[in-house]
Amino acid sequence: MKPLTQLIIIYCILVNILGLFAMGIDKRKAIRNQWRIPEGSLFLLGFLGGALGLLTGMNVFRHKTKKPRFQYGIPALGLLNLIFIYCLFRF
Repeated sequence: MKPLTQLIIIYCILVNILGLFAMGIDKRKAIRNQWRIPEGSLFLLGFLGGALGLLTGMNVFRHKTKKPRFQYGIPALGLLNLIFIYCLFRF
C-alpha cells in the first residue's frame, strides 16, 4: 500500500472517531445544560470527512435525530465524502 493511501485511510479513521466523540460530548453537555458544540462545527467536521462518525454518533447517542437539518444533511455529507474518496482513489 502506498504511503499516501495509508495517510488518507488514517485521516478518515481519525476524523470519523472525532465525529463520533463530538456527538457523544455534545449529547452529554445537552443533558447537563452546559456549553454545546455549535452545529456549524459539527457540519464542518462532517464536510471534512467525519460524516460517518457523526451519523453513527447520532444513532448511538440518540442525538439530533429529530432535526431535519441533521437527518438529511449528515447523510448527504456522507455521500459527498464517499464520492470524494472514490474520485481520489480513481484518478
